[in-house]
This record gives sequence, structure tokens and C-alpha cells, in this order.
Amino acid sequence: MHIQDQTPTMFFLTPVLVAVVCVLIVWIFKNADRNANRKKGEARVHPWVDEDLKDSTDLHQVEEDADKWQESEESIEHIPFSHTRYPEMEMAKRSQEFYELLNKRRSVRFISNEQVPVEVIDNVIKAAGTAPSGAHTEPWTFVVVKNPDMKHKIREIIEEEEEINYRKRMGHRWVTDLKKLRTNWVKEYLDTAPVLILIFKQVHGFAANGEKKVHYYNEISVSIACGILLAALQNVGLVTVTTTPLNCGPRLRVLLGRPPHEKLLVLLPVGYPSKEATVPKLKRKGLDQIMVTV
Repeated sequence: MHIQDQTPTMFFLTPVLVAVVCVLIVWIFKNADRNANRKKGEARVHPWVDEDLKDSTDLHQVEEDADKWQESEESIEHIPFSHTRYPEMEMAKRSQEFYELLNKRRSVRFISNEQVPVEVIDNVIKAAGTAPSGAHTEPWTFVVVKNPDMKHKIREIIEEEEEINYRKRMGHRWVTDLKKLRTNWVKEYLDTAPVLILIFKQVHGFAANGEKKVHYYNEISVSIACGILLAALQNVGLVTVTTTPLNCGPRLRVLLGRPPHEKLLVLLPVGYPSKEATVPKLKRKGLDQIMVTV
């Protein structure tokens, strides 16, 4: 009798449970689609990253292929360090003058076609080559381009890729942030600047016997060298604009005849500012915004 009383209830609950399960399944699928769409949208927001700009120091690969890599020198001669010490007043004066010199540095996109002394370019690149590097591997190659036809080919490659960058790869936020600087994919300075300096990072090197040599922290090392190069250019009264043309590295590497283990990091058009040159009226952060003393 007790069992007979429960039977109608069970048949009554079964369709209700089925309906509840169906509603739950629909809700789960809708949320899954919504999350997938949101993730796609977030992916579109993030700027596209050029593979050539990633630091490719792969220590795990080096360990796996240890037999194929050249070991570094076990010892090297150490010599006394030669140092010039300045009186405190002169130190303060020199530091202030150096700051004032670099504080005048600006990114200039209007560059005259007036020729620059060859010796000056040689010296600023030698200065850049004094930068510290991981295990003193000096993983940089500075390619100096002066030939007008070659400069124009470089411009064609960069403008073709940069238009795609601005329209698709960089993302709305990045393009919007650049509007105040009035930049776009047209790079006239690549033709007008008398010198283009393309800085490549060497992701590894080669020993005299042809075996590969590890270049530790190659991107950081080359970036430091670029900073010194910018300071050296400012010191001699030349201008440039720091450019990192996305997705142009492989084509420019082939055009310039550079080997596969070299990746383009920075391109600098170098010269004197044109008479009509303008720059954005920007303000740099104060010391209290960039320094923390502990």
C-alpha cells in the first residue's frame, strides 16, 4: 500500500526533473559560448607580438644539446682597473650637464637628407659596442644603410607591414594611444635620413670551430647597447626615432643578407633634423615618480 501511494508521485516528478536537467544544459552551453566569445574579444584587444622581439635565450635547449655547443673559455687574464675619480663638485656638474644634454633628446620623425660624417657614425656605433653583455658575448650586429635604393626597399617592406600592423595587429588601444603622436604607417624618414642603423640581436654565436656559442640575455644586452647609441647620437647633435617595425624582421634580414640567428630588434633613421621638424609637446616624469629610495 505504501509503495502504491508513491508510484504516481514518481511519475509526476520524472518530467519535472527532465525539464530541470534540460534547462541546466542549455544554461551551461550558453555560458560556455559567452565565455568563449569574451575570450576571443580579449584576445583581439591584446597587441600582436612579433616573434623576433622575444628573448630567445633557451637554457633548457642549451642543456639538451650540450654536446653541440662550444664551452666558453675556462680562464681569462685579469688586469688592474684604471679609474678616474672626480671631485664631488665636478661630479655634480658633470651629472647635471649630462642630464641636461639627454633631456633635450626627442624622437624626431622629420629628418634632413643632409649627409652625416662617416667617422661620426663609426664612433657612435663603437660607443654602443662598449655596452655590457651576458658573459661578454656582445650579441649585436649594427647594419648601417646609406644606399638610397636599399633604403627605399626597406621603406617599402616596413610600410607594407606597418599598414597591416595599424589596421589589424596592434589593436584599437595601441593605435588610439599613438594618435597624439600623429604617427601612422607612412615612414618618409626612411628615404630622407642619410643613414639607417638596423640593430640585430644574435640569439647565439659561433666559435672558431663552427660550434654554437650561447648568447645569454641577448635581448637585454642589445637593448642596453641601443640606449648607449641613443645617448651617443644626442651627444654629437644628431636625431633619430626609435622604431621597432613589427613583422618586418625576417624580410629585412633576407634583404640585408643577415644570417638566420640574427633577429631585428631596433631600426634607427639617423641624421640632422629638417628645418620644418616638429615634436609633440610632452612632459617627462619627475624624479619623485621614477625613483624610490630605500
